[in-house]
Amino acid sequence: MTENSTGLVDKEDLRETLAEILDIDSEEITDDANFVDDLGVDSLMALEITVRLEKKYGVRMQENELVEVTSLNKTCRLLTEKLGGQP
Repeated sequence: MTENSTGLVDKEDLRETLAEILDIDSEEITDDANFVDDLGVDSLMALEITVRLEKKYGVRMQENELVEVTSLNKTCRLLTEKLGGQP
């Protein structure tokens, strides 16, 4: 599990993880870039993102939470909340 000392998700580490999953440069993943509209994420890639993040952070995302996984900022906020931190 990757967290910084305050218990919040390390956004830069998350950015690197997403870039690895999507096979793109991390610079392309801006804080507010929409995964579908800006980065071309399809349903299979979205599933891969979910599975990898659940495994990496030791969390389980509910179906209704998956709609929040649309940008780096929103994904970071969701993971932080799931890990018991403040968004």
